[in-house]
Amino acid sequence: MESETLNRMHRRIVQNFLDVIILMELKRHQLSGYDVISLVHNKFHILLSSGGIYSCLYTLEREGLIKGKYDSKKRVYALTERGKETAMLLSKAKDKISRLVFNLFSGE
Repeated sequence: MESETLNRMHRRIVQNFLDVIILMELKRHQLSGYDVISLVHNKFHILLSSGGIYSCLYTLEREGLIKGKYDSKKRVYALTERGKETAMLLSKAKDKISRLVFNLFSGE
């Protein structure tokens, strides 16, 4: 029961921060949807549905944070200028975000 609860919480956190995960990884290199699925699986040990991944990618693209283009047979995504600025702001705010998460549990 405890393990199942922790697994659900872990999955929920990754899903809720998927946009941030994608933006931070795109700072380093371009990614396809399959690359994002593999990244999440390898780094967080969670297999998210392709629908959830692509929905997040399309949302980020509609918001002007990333831009997709076809490279061979697959669509790859890169940060736009707005996406680079957002990723930089998120990087600067990582201590604030960490404190926020920590404070969720400080009332124990």
